[in-house]
Amino acid sequence: MNTKDKGIENPHNVYYVVHMTSFGSYIRKRREALKKGERSYSLRQVARRIGVEPAYLSKIERDEVTPPSEAKIRALAQELGEDPDALLAMAGKVSSDLLEIIRKRPQLFSQLIRELKSMPEHAILRIVREVRDGDW
Repeated sequence: MNTKDKGIENPHNVYYVVHMTSFGSYIRKRREALKKGERSYSLRQVARRIGVEPAYLSKIERDEVTPPSEAKIRALAQELGEDPDALLAMAGKVSSDLLEIIRKRPQLFSQLIRELKSMPEHAILRIVREVRDGDW
């Protein structure tokens, strides 16, 4: 199995997919993978459930239009069993709640993100656990 397939089969392993696939292409592959197991994941039915026209969702999946709004991306994430923050990042967007947090201390968060850029994933996960658990 290649890493591209890995990202599709394991929706929470988006790290690989973000670097290899466009937003629309990822949405289409994920929806079609789900459709193999359940017919309710047709383009028309998914479009209806997230509140867009099928033609618009088709254009998103073919990368003919820019990714939709945060609300529509969140609806897609819920519908497809994906992490909304990962899909927002793939779309080149940041969640509005994270944006608000960053706006309160922009220099500090910019520095933190730049420092984290070169750290291995296990080190970042350790920092996240320490902050979450209050072990610092």
